[in-house]
Amino acid sequence: MIDVDRERVMAYRIAAQSLADRTGDRPADLPVLDLGVQEYTPDSTRIALAARSGAEPDDDRLITVWAARGAPHLHRRADLPELVEQLWPVDDVDAAARIKSGQIPDAARLGVSAFTATATAFREVLTGGPMPRGEVSTAVSRLVPTELTYDCRSCAARHVSGGVWQHAGLAGGVEVLSRGRDAMLGPLVDAPPIPSANRGIDRLIETYLRFLGPAGPGEVARYLGSTTAVIKAVWPSDRLTEVRVAGRRAWLPSSAADLLESAPAPRGVRWLPPMDPLLQARDRDLLVPGRERQREVWRILGNPGALLVDGEIAGVWRARMAGRKRVDLTVTAFEKLSRAQIALVEEEAVRVAGARGAAEARVIHE
Repeated sequence: MIDVDRERVMAYRIAAQSLADRTGDRPADLPVLDLGVQEYTPDSTRIALAARSGAEPDDDRLITVWAARGAPHLHRRADLPELVEQLWPVDDVDAAARIKSGQIPDAARLGVSAFTATATAFREVLTGGPMPRGEVSTAVSRLVPTELTYDCRSCAARHVSGGVWQHAGLAGGVEVLSRGRDAMLGPLVDAPPIPSANRGIDRLIETYLRFLGPAGPGEVARYLGSTTAVIKAVWPSDRLTEVRVAGRRAWLPSSAADLLESAPAPRGVRWLPPMDPLLQARDRDLLVPGRERQREVWRILGNPGALLVDGEIAGVWRARMAGRKRVDLTVTAFEKLSRAQIALVEEEAVRVAGARGAAEARVIHE
């Protein structure tokens, strides 16, 4: 049994995610790509990579697909055959939990077959080049069971529920080419086949714990959009070490126990984008103590970025382009920063500018 406090857990996660010391590794070589990097805004993945590596953020070994929770993530192309099987529902209960929605109340009874039907429809629709997302949605909606669709008042049409099709998108061989008003989807080259069953959920659990542990089944379930009971049933206890975090039971891959005890106390500054891998942990009370501060970091709509200072989430930030050459970064610190910390914040801001394609950054302290 290992007994640690909150600060030790933060040090571990920061070290595991390559945020303690910036490397020169190309993006696909960063360990955190095992977990994936969620795309929240057009430049958020580039900012997340810049926080971890000084290498050029473009890497043709990476691709954007709908992955955990159906959210767009940057993943290695080479990992997709295993990832699609790891993300496939464990059973009908798991499938029902992942696609539960008030828009489609009758969908849950379809279970895993909802995923199979939607993935099959994608493969029938995306057979050539890129297509606008709206056209794909219209075509897929005609092919899936009616329980997976709903009446959209704004456009007077019946649509497949977004949660369903995004959860099934990777199995359906979908690449996310762009987002926003002109969102485009395309067929994956050499797409892995639609899974017949989940394979590797135990490895997916270990991946979560390796980067966001120590944690328990509840946190993993919330990360995947599943239920605690489903995750407990496939919990890989034989490869995990139990840890007490401020008296709470949690687990970590046994291979990571040494790093938990030896990770150095974090120093320095990193600008983290909204939904950065570090912010994906579901034990938010540990990551950001205090509900008021949590509400600043995780909003219902329009999450800001987070400022990591000496191992703590010390504030939030937002960006706005000022012309084509400069990005203005407005920082709201939770507590007053020292002069030395402010100097590091401003020095590190150039990384955000570079990731956004700007020549310079101006930091505005609120």
